[in-house]
Amino acid sequence: MSKVWFITGVSRGFGREWALAALERGDSVAGTARDLSTLDDLVAKYPNTFEPIRLDVTDRAGDFAAVRQTVDRFGRLDVVVNNAGYGQFGMIEELSEDELRAQFETNVFGAFWVTQAALPILREQGSGHIIQVSSIGGISAFPNIGAYHASKWALEGFSQSLSQEVASFGIHVTLVEPGGFSTDWAGPSAKRATEIPAYDSARELRNKQRAGMRSGDPTATGDAILAVVDADEPPLRIFLGEAPLTIATKDYESRLELWRRWQPVSAAAQGN
Repeated sequence: MSKVWFITGVSRGFGREWALAALERGDSVAGTARDLSTLDDLVAKYPNTFEPIRLDVTDRAGDFAAVRQTVDRFGRLDVVVNNAGYGQFGMIEELSEDELRAQFETNVFGAFWVTQAALPILREQGSGHIIQVSSIGGISAFPNIGAYHASKWALEGFSQSLSQEVASFGIHVTLVEPGGFSTDWAGPSAKRATEIPAYDSARELRNKQRAGMRSGDPTATGDAILAVVDADEPPLRIFLGEAPLTIATKDYESRLELWRRWQPVSAAAQGN
């Protein structure tokens, strides 16, 4: 049975590739973008199964209207993909209030509003799958993207709670956690804080570390996302790419070792 998808941020990157994967196999997709002209090729190629929707995900009322438009067009809703987002670069001291708030408005609140808009529909159906596009940066952290990490850790937290809240309604939740891919995440889509020279050496070191990392091909992720949404028991979390498991293993082993070493102090804090 074909599925109906609602995907935010379809103009480029993962959103574009996953929309194409769904459309190519005969599913229906409502795809959002701020600039609808970026979706003209999809409209032309898939006139009966693709619905373009102009949307800024920070607009809560717009999110609810976009989800309703999808159901009005296709009659149901099976897969919701919260993909829209961007990376805010800058050391913690360098970030302005406006930059921090804008990062959360898009990466956290945008996903929150779309999720809230979809839940009543999915509950009534007794089925559905919410895909939250997180990152290896949602479970680990590196210098110069603290605002981005904070937004993805927030997404991870509310989505894990959500998965427990909606399981009895037949709704699945999956956090997709990509490593480095050849998208424009660090290019035109990124925003950058005004730099403080004192952090130049730390920034240079981090840039050298990133330069040595092998990037994945986003066009290769379509089969993976289809496997996730077609699974009878989809995972709460799944990595995309080879590197994330190595990063997560090193990070979590370090955390466990540290917590165990300090456990006597932790236990003593409980008192009698």
